[in-house]
Amino acid sequence: MSQRVTSRSSRTSQLRTRATVLAAGLGVSVALGAGVASAADTTAASGAAGAVQAQAAVQAKVAKAEAVKAEKAAKAAAAKKAAQKKAAAKKAAPSWVDPVKKYTLSASFAQNGGMWAHKHSGQDFAVPSGTQVFATHGGTVVKAGGNGAGDGPAYGNAIVIKHGNGTYSQYAHLSKVKVHVGQIVKTGQEIAKSGNTGNSSGPHLHFEIRTTPNYGSAVDPVKFLRAKGVKV
Repeated sequence: MSQRVTSRSSRTSQLRTRATVLAAGLGVSVALGAGVASAADTTAASGAAGAVQAQAAVQAKVAKAEAVKAEKAAKAAAAKKAAQKKAAAKKAAPSWVDPVKKYTLSASFAQNGGMWAHKHSGQDFAVPSGTQVFATHGGTVVKAGGNGAGDGPAYGNAIVIKHGNGTYSQYAHLSKVKVHVGQIVKTGQEIAKSGNTGNSSGPHLHFEIRTTPNYGSAVDPVKFLRAKGVKV
């Protein structure tokens, strides 16, 4: 009797021990499972964050490239517009202009007269003394000063400008010379004031177009200017 009780008690104890071990094992398994799940969640979250960052980096790179492309396009458009504006301005700017404004044509080219020994070598523009005199075309001043700038006292104060291609313009009877030899002038730039110096019967500008810088090489200045589009 005593032996059975002891045996039964021993079995009960063993069963309890096994139950405890199983419970403990189950707890460890649950804990391990939870840990694995937590680690998986962390890895997934980390991977998602990395993907977002990578996508953001790609988008930023694309945006930067687009910005650079847009900037280049804007610069190219601005340069093209500036070039077109410059070309239009150049096209609109007159190549040749009248030597004075608000004038009356008086003695003409090759006209006979008592004020000169030979036929008139230029075109006279009747204007008051002190009227602005302009370079009819851009060029380099090759003569300037009194005594006809070297062409003789009959011209008074005078200027000769070299325009290239064998063309020169002369301005005479000036009251004031505002340029010097060697100076580069632009079309329409003021170069002198008209006057009545030299062999002159009244205030006017004597204007010539020459094939050399010297007296004796003049051509019809009115015909020349009209061929250049100037309405003389």
